[in-house]
Amino acid sequence: MEEVTPIGSRKSDHIRINLEQDVHSRLTTGLEHYRFIHHALPEINLQDVDPHASLFGKEVSFPLFISSMTGGTSQAAKINQVLAEAAQATKIAMGVGSQRIALENPELASTFQVRRFAPDILLFANLGAIQLNYGYGIDECQRAVDMLGADALILHFNALQEALQKEGQTRFEGLINKLENLCNVLPIPVIAKEIGWGFCKTDVSLLVNAGISAIDVAGAGGTSWSQVEMYRAKDDTLRDLAASFSDWGIPTAEAILNAIEIAPGFPLLASGGLRNGVDIAKCIALGAHLAGMAGPFLKTAALSLEATVRLINLVKDEFVICMFSTASKALDQLREDKLLKV
Repeated sequence: MEEVTPIGSRKSDHIRINLEQDVHSRLTTGLEHYRFIHHALPEINLQDVDPHASLFGKEVSFPLFISSMTGGTSQAAKINQVLAEAAQATKIAMGVGSQRIALENPELASTFQVRRFAPDILLFANLGAIQLNYGYGIDECQRAVDMLGADALILHFNALQEALQKEGQTRFEGLINKLENLCNVLPIPVIAKEIGWGFCKTDVSLLVNAGISAIDVAGAGGTSWSQVEMYRAKDDTLRDLAASFSDWGIPTAEAILNAIEIAPGFPLLASGGLRNGVDIAKCIALGAHLAGMAGPFLKTAALSLEATVRLINLVKDEFVICMFSTASKALDQLREDKLLKV
């Protein structure tokens, strides 16, 4: 019988709740306020549209990544395998969920080790940034990277979620100094990622100055982890507390613009409530380099590899048609005043 650790139980809860409950933010992404300028005469051929993108010197077939979700349980291992095989088949990037559970329980490392299923993809390891204030350092971060053979390390920031958990870790003071030290010594890129409430301009400035290699804004409008914690709560007080934050956060579109204003041209990933190729295209047009989806892939991965590959190919087709219909033969052209705010 599989032994369930406290962290493992939490991860199982997170998968179950995301699959079974409505955990959407009460906010929208803000992307609905933007429309592409349609070109009835694009003067390019659909087959000549080139959606390829790259990050950290590694190419992807189009600017989509499977955003970090899970690991640490047998169910999570199956989901990660499907996601990795789908990413390999379609040549897109992927991140795994927080690997802390595997660092503390090495027998669970295999639930994250997807490189054997996806030898070529751009792959992101993942740890909670707050762990740097609870004893983690370069060794633990390097072990997480080595566990995957990852190309970069995501450090996720989830202050609000930690505050809503009875077991949450909330000593965030001085974290930026630990982050700067890590960025100075870790030999691969470090990505700062929110988990669904976005980064404000002050956050972006602090992160860039600390030496972060890229930022995933992960704005509001998709999965709300306060809603997830509401369903996880064991007593009414915690449940009511979490419910109060259902409309919290910085919408994804606004979070992208925050980062662009503070650090124009800085490697930027966008996620949070994206549901199709049109959403992905809007994020790229606003200035992101890659855009990520999580919730839709969790649902398809629980079904089959075929369903997951089909979704990725559908999103790619939607994205390419957005490029074609805006007379954008390459990604740089998609960023050239192709959006109207409405």
